[in-house]
Amino acid sequence: MPLPADEYIPQHTRNRRPLLVWLLVSVGALVVSLMIVSAPLAVAGNHNLVAFAIYRTFSTVCHQLPERSFFIAGHQFAVCARCTGLYLGFTLAVLLYPLIRPIRTTVTPARKWLFLAAMPLAVDFGLGFLGVWENTHSSRLLSGLLLGAVSVLRAPQTEP
Repeated sequence: MPLPADEYIPQHTRNRRPLLVWLLVSVGALVVSLMIVSAPLAVAGNHNLVAFAIYRTFSTVCHQLPERSFFIAGHQFAVCARCTGLYLGFTLAVLLYPLIRPIRTTVTPARKWLFLAAMPLAVDFGLGFLGVWENTHSSRLLSGLLLGAVSVLRAPQTEP
């Protein structure tokens, strides 16, 4: 005889932690990405203290060379084109993650995928450094986008 509804014991409990973590990482990534563009807009809007704080924060992780940076409103982004790609690639992959992989997936990319994604960036940097070719804002952005996105996503695992 079946039990009454008030004595039913659920077989599956809902854990909202993965959703909460995804939301927090998504918001954090969006904030960081928006800061990159908001710094030059803050300078243009005469909010120099805000702009200074953003530029100073990013100066610890990026060289911020003007000739390697995008500009908006006559002022350079808070990071170079390659770092812009890294941050935007990471942000886009995090935002799209639930559409690509189950949100409860907790595995990280296998090292080989990170190395493969870093290869275009390394080639772009290396050939430019050696003077073989002049890399462009587009090549820096695209190589950064690839590595930033792959750092979030995980290819199906074939190894045990």
